[in-house]
Amino acid sequence: MGPSKQVGVTRPETARSARVSTNFLPVGQAGAVLHACALSIEVHIPGTGSLKQKRAVVKHLVETAKTRFGVAAAEVGFQQQWQRSELGFAAVAGTAAHVSDVLDSVDRYVWSHPEVTVLRSDRSWLETET
Repeated sequence: MGPSKQVGVTRPETARSARVSTNFLPVGQAGAVLHACALSIEVHIPGTGSLKQKRAVVKHLVETAKTRFGVAAAEVGFQQQWQRSELGFAAVAGTAAHVSDVLDSVDRYVWSHPEVTVLRSDRSWLETET
């Protein structure tokens, strides 16, 4: 019987290096605690006169946050209103302090942006059972 074929892998040495370890501990056990938080920020963008202008500001905020802080980010509300937006950011780390530090930095970044006025900022932590 010949070697088994792996989909998407063309060379055997690639197949060996592409194997993923399955030695993970369940969430809540020592060394494998998961801390996740979502940050929701509602903003007013007074200098925009169209959806196109608003989306340029929103895209800059979202893409910069992703690149600079390593968070997941997206516009999550008020997509069809041209001077208002809700931005969502999420972070996951091994410690709650690290998640808080990252989201504090994102929060400060959005608050300091000259083209937006922050209307509301909320955090929601993911609850895990231990």
